[in-house]
Parts: sequence; structure tokens; C-alpha cells
Amino acid sequence: MTYRSGRHFLQLPGPTNVPERILRAMSRPTIDHRGPEFQELAQKLLIDSQWLFGTEHPVLVHPSSASGAWEAAIANTLSPGDRVLVFDQGFFAAKWAQVAERFGLEVQLEAWEPRRGLAADAMVDVLRDDVDRRIKAVLVVHNETSTGVTTDIEVLAVALRESEHPALLFVDAVSSLGATPVEHDAWGIDVTVSGSQKGLMLPPGLSFLAVGPRALEARKTATLPRSYWDWDDQLNANAEGAFPYTPATNLLFGLAEAIAMLREEGLPEVFARHRRFAMATRTAVAAWGLDTFATDPLEASSAVTAVLVPPGSDADALRAVILDCYDMSLGSGLGPFKGKLFRIGHLGHLNALTLMGTLAGIEMGLALAGVPHTPGGVDAAMGYLTTEGAA
Repeated sequence: MTYRSGRHFLQLPGPTNVPERILRAMSRPTIDHRGPEFQELAQKLLIDSQWLFGTEHPVLVHPSSASGAWEAAIANTLSPGDRVLVFDQGFFAAKWAQVAERFGLEVQLEAWEPRRGLAADAMVDVLRDDVDRRIKAVLVVHNETSTGVTTDIEVLAVALRESEHPALLFVDAVSSLGATPVEHDAWGIDVTVSGSQKGLMLPPGLSFLAVGPRALEARKTATLPRSYWDWDDQLNANAEGAFPYTPATNLLFGLAEAIAMLREEGLPEVFARHRRFAMATRTAVAAWGLDTFATDPLEASSAVTAVLVPPGSDADALRAVILDCYDMSLGSGLGPFKGKLFRIGHLGHLNALTLMGTLAGIEMGLALAGVPHTPGGVDAAMGYLTTEGAA
């Protein structure tokens, strides 16, 4: 392979760039996971994770991808034959529904326009028709990574409570945690799941579950099989600063550093930075004459922008040109949107110059790949960042 100078631009919506500080923290020698040093680390991390999720209730950390957290949420709270409600928000909502089906749950999958955030009245209409109260949980993706569309979870949660339906609310915050506000307690979520490789700036390998009181109560009567994911085992061990299995110690070193970085910047500032870069990206897309997948600007993601290519163009061919010529990775379209859109990740460890380099690579790639567009997106984004988007 020919040597390529400079760094690779990893502009996916996850995994994201891992800062040097975190890489250095993870390079520490592994310690005894049953010793006092690890106990102190674990106890602090479990408290700090509550800060991340905005909760006073337990946050469980597993060595797994976020798909494991999907499974843990289901296995610890539900029983065979229970019904769960899922709206077809996009690729990852559908995958969570698939996990539920494999556990023998009855999945009520409702159609939805994936270019819009899920509306509370649509959820309430379905719950109102559930007169026998067979729906035990509603599974919602906060920020659908495949589409770049964000749903207002706070409004959904309020509507669920006001409906007086007893269903639990499960929220996937995999690509929103650390990039946009997530308030587990204030919004009234029962289980919030996330992963390490996006807004938290870590490599893949850790999953998280913030677990509220109703979910903890539900586990007492849930009869789905569980072993590795068992919350009782995890909670009992965590109380002693331990885990019921060998933990991913060096990833936990990285998590401690990631939380320190987020605290130093401040979560409000982190969220403002993500909003600013998202708006600059959409300013460039509009100047190119292309369409973002999200149709409502208020629902457009702060973490990722999905861009539709014109009819007759191939988004994957464009991505291949950009990777080959400019050493930059962009996200592909998933499921039915394969080849129809590409995704620009603008979350985690990046600054304005990183974003401008990303947009420049895309604009050059659009020209080389022959994708119809209007030049000037980079200039438009620079104009935004130096005027109304100035930090």
C-alpha cells in the first residue's frame, strides 16, 4: 500500500475520532479489576455516568456494542409474548425491533415518515387504541443515525405520561449522548441506552443503560432469559465498585478521560458546538443545491447530516472517490437509502478547521465524481462560521 501523508479524516457518525488524550489514557498498564485502585475508578465512573445521562438512578456499563444495551433493556424488563411498540423511524429503529422479535416479543411496527421526527400524537393514537394494555414498552430512537433526524423525546415522554398508558419508554441515545441534550430523569425515560464510539469519543466497546425506577421494578416480574445482561448481577457488583465479569479496564480508563474532557468544556458548550457545526454543514449542503434528508430544520441532527444525491448519481460511488482521492471516510446510506444518500458525521472530537477540511473534501469529491451541484458550499459554511455561527 502506498504511504499517504497527513491523517485520515474519519467523518462517520460513529465510530468517531479518538482524541490523543483518550488514547494515552487507554495505553496505561491494565490493573487488577478486583483491587482497590479499580474499585475507586469504577465507583467514580458510575457516578460520573449519571451526570452524563442526567439521572440520579443507576447507569450500567457493559463491555459490548450498543446492540448489547438494546438486548439488556428488553431482557431485564419484559416477558415472552409481551408487545412492544416501534415506529419505522429508520435503520436502527428497525434493528431494535428485530432484537425484540428474536426474544419472542410481539412487535407492533407502525409506519412512519423517516424524514420527520416521531410525533407524540401518532404514538398516543396507537396507545389509545390499546384498550387491553398489551403494549408493555415503546422503543424510540432519539437521534436516528441512519437519517440524521432527531425526535423530541421530552414531548413524547410527557405525552406518554398524560395518556396514562403504563407502557415503559425505552430510548436509544447512541448518537445523541454527548452531542445533544439527554435528560433521562427530567424527561421521564425508563431506559436510555447508548454506546462509547460516538459523542463520547471512545473506540467501540462500551455500552450504557440508564435505568429508571419503573424499569427496575419491571425486572422483578420479567421472565425473559438473561445471564450476561442480568441487572441484578450488575447492580450487586457495582455497589462494591466491581463487575460480575472481567471488565474492559482500558476502555474504562478512556471513559474517565472522556468525561474529564466533557466536564472541562462544559456540556452546554459541547452541545452548542455541535449545533454550530451542524448548521454550518447544512449551510454548505444548501449552497451545493443538494437536499438534506431531514425536512424540518428543527429536527435536523446535531450529530450527523444525511445528504441526498440527485437522481442518476450514486452516493456510494461519490464516497469511494472521496476516500480514494482525499483519504476521508463518510457514512453510507443504510437499508433502502443505500446509494441514495451519504452521511457527514460532525460529532465528538472536532473543531471548525476539521469541519472545513471535511466540507472541502466533499466539494472536491462532488466535482470529481460528476455529481450535479453548485460550487460554493465551503465558502457558505465559512461565512456562517465567521458571522452568526462564530463561537
